[in-house]
Amino acid sequence: MHTANRSRHDVVVVGGRVAGSATAMLLARLGHDVAVVDQASFPSDTLSTHAIARSGVVQLRRWGLLDEVLDSGAPAIRQVTFYALGESVSRPIKHKAGVDLVVAPRRYVLDTIMATAAERAGADLRTGVTVTGVQRDGRGRVAGVDGHDRAGAPIDLGARYVIGADGLQSRVARSVGAAINQVRPAQGAAQYAYYAGSPWMGIEFFVAGGSLAGVFPTHHGQACIWICNPTADAKAVRRRTRSRVEAFGELLERSAPHLAERLRHARRTSPVRGMLRMPNQVRQAFGPGWALVGDSGYHRDAVTGYGISDAFRDAELLAVALDQALSGDAEETTALAAYQRQRDQAIREIFEITCRLAAYPPVPTFIELQKQLSAAIDKEAVALAARPIPGERLLATA
Repeated sequence: MHTANRSRHDVVVVGGRVAGSATAMLLARLGHDVAVVDQASFPSDTLSTHAIARSGVVQLRRWGLLDEVLDSGAPAIRQVTFYALGESVSRPIKHKAGVDLVVAPRRYVLDTIMATAAERAGADLRTGVTVTGVQRDGRGRVAGVDGHDRAGAPIDLGARYVIGADGLQSRVARSVGAAINQVRPAQGAAQYAYYAGSPWMGIEFFVAGGSLAGVFPTHHGQACIWICNPTADAKAVRRRTRSRVEAFGELLERSAPHLAERLRHARRTSPVRGMLRMPNQVRQAFGPGWALVGDSGYHRDAVTGYGISDAFRDAELLAVALDQALSGDAEETTALAAYQRQRDQAIREIFEITCRLAAYPPVPTFIELQKQLSAAIDKEAVALAARPIPGERLLATA
């Protein structure tokens, strides 16, 4: 059964950005029939401050995509500067786990690279597709998805497994009734805009009482300028100012005056975007015929800037588990339960640190938590670098 709008696959991935495309790419490299659907077309942007930590860079290198990201014009970032308590400290990014840089590519670039890599591996990428729900067989097992294309024509995709990689408001997660197993207070906000016309020497962090601001150099000589602070504070400033731009400027002036002064000589090239309330939650990761990856399964405050790296790690964990189930090397429930267990173990330390940072403790405590975060990221990067690469044989011959 295979027509333009009706087909059957081993796996249908709903959501074609970093989590979904990475999962699809790895499964296709492992020899499986994968379709990826997304409501958007690529290239297109999405809400994200888009820094990739060392562990995420390790994944790009292992998958053979790091050079492509760097060749896109995303600058290799090799220096980090911290401003706190009236002092600044700059440090080079050390060579660990096979990488000596981090990178912050724009999402319209990164997501296109990932989606193209999935297609190159053999996945069937379909854009402009809105998924409206999941299909179930007579036993209640998820067996595909229904939806429609841009013209309104119905889409019927059958699958042995459906993967929800469709973000925080995941329709797949809602359709399958995925339980939220952990939830913490959603008390943090993050806002950002792009600026050009100033030298960006590397990543910069500005730690102040009740806030963290920063600079992520990105494409075309621009930088993502962002600020994280408590939701209540962000909303209060928004209410008493005339616009998002004015509120953003006031927050930067108060929290990072040195950065605000530099921006007076730069040019803002985008609107101010962001979220004023960011959930911290962990969902059930799998069930009969379905699994979740990326923000659909696990979402955390942006204060740690770890979402893309989380997505890359979990995409590989899920691809390996599904490969075992599809190939018969492991029973389905055993393989997918192992995925959920590995995911939950992998996120535990950084999730705890994220929630503590999002409560904005006193600056000395905040700095200590940042040090713990850096150590946890490096530990995960080393562990990822040591893993076998899924589909490595295909990668070597591509």
